[in-house]
Amino acid sequence: MRVRARRGVVRSGGEPTPRGRATGGAGPVRTRERFLEGEAVEGGVRSPILGSWQRSRSLGLSPDQADLPFRTDFDPDSRLVRAAIPVLDRLQSRFAGSQMNISVADARGIVLMRRFGDASMVRTLPAFQRVPGFVFAEQYAGTNGIGLALAERQLIRVYGAEHFAERSQGNACRALPVRDPLSGRIEGVLCFGYPRGAENPALATLIRKAAEAVERRLLGQSSLRERALLRSYLDARADVAAGPHTRIGVDELAPELHPADRAVLLDKATELISCAQRGAVELRLSDGRRVTLVSRPTTSASGVEGIAVEAVLTGPESRPPGAVPSRADDAVASARLAALSFRRPPRDRPVLLVPDRLHVGPVPDRRAGAAPAQGGAGRERAYPAYPAAPAGEPDLPADSRPLASGLVLVGEPTVGEYALAARRRLELLSEASARIGTTLDVRRTAEELAETAIPRLADFVTIDLPESVLRGEESADPLGELRRTVVRGIRDDLPFSPVDKRIDFGPTTPQLRCLVSGQAVLEPDLKVAAGWLAQDPELSGQLLAAVHSLITVPLVARGVVLGVASFYRSQDPAPFGDDDRSLAQELASRAALSMDNARQYTHERAMVLALQRSLLPHELPDLDAVDVAHRYLPAESDVGGDWYDVIPLSGTRVGLFVGDVVGHGMLSAATMGRLRTAARSFAELDFPPDEVLAHLDNVVGRLDREDPESEDFGIIGATCLYAVYDPITQQCAMARAGHPPPALVGPDGTVSFPDLPAGPPLGLGGLPFETAEVHLPEDSQLVLYTDGLIEDRDRDVDEVLDRLRGALAHSEHTPDEACQTVLDLVAPDHPYDDIALLVARTHAVDRNRIATWDLAADPALVGEVRADAVRQLADWGLDETAFAVELILSELVTNAVRHGAGPIRVRLLHAHNLICEVSDTSNTAPHLRRAASTDEGGRGLFLVAQLSQSWGTRYTTQGKVIWAECALDAA
Repeated sequence: MRVRARRGVVRSGGEPTPRGRATGGAGPVRTRERFLEGEAVEGGVRSPILGSWQRSRSLGLSPDQADLPFRTDFDPDSRLVRAAIPVLDRLQSRFAGSQMNISVADARGIVLMRRFGDASMVRTLPAFQRVPGFVFAEQYAGTNGIGLALAERQLIRVYGAEHFAERSQGNACRALPVRDPLSGRIEGVLCFGYPRGAENPALATLIRKAAEAVERRLLGQSSLRERALLRSYLDARADVAAGPHTRIGVDELAPELHPADRAVLLDKATELISCAQRGAVELRLSDGRRVTLVSRPTTSASGVEGIAVEAVLTGPESRPPGAVPSRADDAVASARLAALSFRRPPRDRPVLLVPDRLHVGPVPDRRAGAAPAQGGAGRERAYPAYPAAPAGEPDLPADSRPLASGLVLVGEPTVGEYALAARRRLELLSEASARIGTTLDVRRTAEELAETAIPRLADFVTIDLPESVLRGEESADPLGELRRTVVRGIRDDLPFSPVDKRIDFGPTTPQLRCLVSGQAVLEPDLKVAAGWLAQDPELSGQLLAAVHSLITVPLVARGVVLGVASFYRSQDPAPFGDDDRSLAQELASRAALSMDNARQYTHERAMVLALQRSLLPHELPDLDAVDVAHRYLPAESDVGGDWYDVIPLSGTRVGLFVGDVVGHGMLSAATMGRLRTAARSFAELDFPPDEVLAHLDNVVGRLDREDPESEDFGIIGATCLYAVYDPITQQCAMARAGHPPPALVGPDGTVSFPDLPAGPPLGLGGLPFETAEVHLPEDSQLVLYTDGLIEDRDRDVDEVLDRLRGALAHSEHTPDEACQTVLDLVAPDHPYDDIALLVARTHAVDRNRIATWDLAADPALVGEVRADAVRQLADWGLDETAFAVELILSELVTNAVRHGAGPIRVRLLHAHNLICEVSDTSNTAPHLRRAASTDEGGRGLFLVAQLSQSWGTRYTTQGKVIWAECALDAA
């Protein structure tokens, strides 16, 4: 059975058999056809090929196009041609008789020379391809080996239908850029072409070795040029008559030249060479002696122009006896000039400093029979004299005459520029290590990357990050949720997309290509960057008036895609080069690692903060005793264990907590949750403040002993302040465990800090806590806070307390207004510790809403109390609760008479609920139990529990109080 497919046949159980020009060999035939028909093919072709196809289509190229441009403006005897000829001859011999063809093209894609394994292959070529000059650049020929190698700037492979043009469908090729070893700049491309069926993985190794051989020959040409410069310099010095001055090398300028002095001399000499002009600069050695570096032009016999840098040692030493003063050398005279200001070298020239290409050290031996030494080897005893200055040059003062001189460096200016640029790049990387990643904030780290790169690498930088990365998460779709995060530049008037705008990069843009490939993408000339131009033609057209070159780098760390950084050049007319791309890649890698650290920290901090907030109270209860407001402000660096709580207590009282667990992070937040739960439990048992803190102290000690991580994280500790306010007596009982005292704001606005007994922090164990009572008139404010509010490494505590006093001295403020004022005026701008703040405005219970009866321990009085209570409820308009209150009071008073000790007090409190209290002087605790059907008693407290909303017992210094609270809508 056969199933017919698009332009092909699929046999049952087999692969489709492609049809068309590329049949019978490798190549994504159907994928290319679908692409040409406008279908999506992202999953069926390699990303470099797809990117080239898309660029070819955006340039308007046709796959049927057969013509290629022909150029005559190339040098047939260029350095690249001379270096490549022997290599291509050997390759031709190796592939003799095969269908292999080897081509060399220059950096513009112009084919300079070709070799064939079979000479008859020439006859199969179009006439214009049989001679050098035809162009295989991508913008003319579409996807091909030479053009794609120049676009991708790396080893590439194109085979069969991966070629854009129909004419190349039956071929395959491998191509590799050839670089100048000194500059790193691409000089051209070496390309192997062969029939599609002759694919061999060994060709990748062979083409690399061949390219390295060409590059070594290019380096050899540079060596010859520099040796010629050195020869011309020595020949000029050999013609000078002997004189009184000694010629020495840099190693002999001082008896024991310090390594730092030597490094400074060589660095300055490199800068002088890069200036490509006559000049001088004076330096002082670490031993106090002065050295003048002098640069002078020199030209070899073949016309190579270069710069020689000499070192002249000067000083106040007197001249040798009998020495005749003479005119100073022109170079020494120029040493009197101010230090030179060195221009920045063109940044398009990549840097590779090869030390043995520059002459360093003493003048080589020039005596009879001695060949010119290289690299500073060879020394002689009798050195020629320093030459005299030309007529018209000023004499050098006697105290600054040269004592010794010698050659330091010789080379072409471009070599000096490369060395200088290399050092500056190392300096930039070193600076980046200190400037990038100073905070654990993703956005700020991105800004630091841009600030570091401008203007020493780029003039404008844009950085785009997914929204999820800014939140501290990994991006599920980093290509689809990019948002402009940073825009920086030497000026602000360029029309880059603004910060926070959603960015959607097209498939041919450099940014998307770099994100897909994971490698930096260089666009030396944006005017021909089809993908970049197609992204937004209007915006790109405006930007082209200012920027001309682009490097875009993916921000990837630990396998996580964080975004993309784009570096633009504007002022420097030279385009970006591969060395700039490498530098941008290194900067981006370092920044990405810092950004990922910040992202992970942000994620962890968000988790801890979520845990912290989930463990804090979400809604505070509506209370009769106080109006409460609160604030929680986490630290910028890490989340701690600060907490607060408001707990309703019996008798309309309220408990107010604020505490701080030592440390930061998940452990502190979890410990805070456990401690808050324990504190609430102890408070609801109606323990006095000092006893509550004593129980919490035991809890913290137990947590520390039981925690298996305590050895790694240190001892668990905490501070705490607990206050209980009674609106009936308007007394506030407080105790603290190593915590700052509260602030009390009177009704008239006076602010005080009561001197409470400090108490030890929780967790030390064995030390007592003390309770102090303070009277709080109605409409007072009790302000509780953690130490993050007042303690700061850059502020004095006393000054902060004065600011807190001023912020609270407004009795008319509501608790919420007071909280906000304190945070605005007192809290540090960048808190390094959490801040918990609790403000409570006190109220007093109306005396008309309190009814009290004192009675002896006589069962006969139970009925009288019930009757009095019913009459009081009628006065309050609470007749509907009378039945429940009668039963509750009957049971509670009867229990007090039978099991307690007199005198007995009964109290009714009319608050938002009705509270019944019966107190006596005994400490016996009542217990709720379920009575059996045969029991005659034991059902009293069970009835109380059923009729009331809640009930309980609290102990006082005089005995105990049993209370029950009834909802006012109870029948």
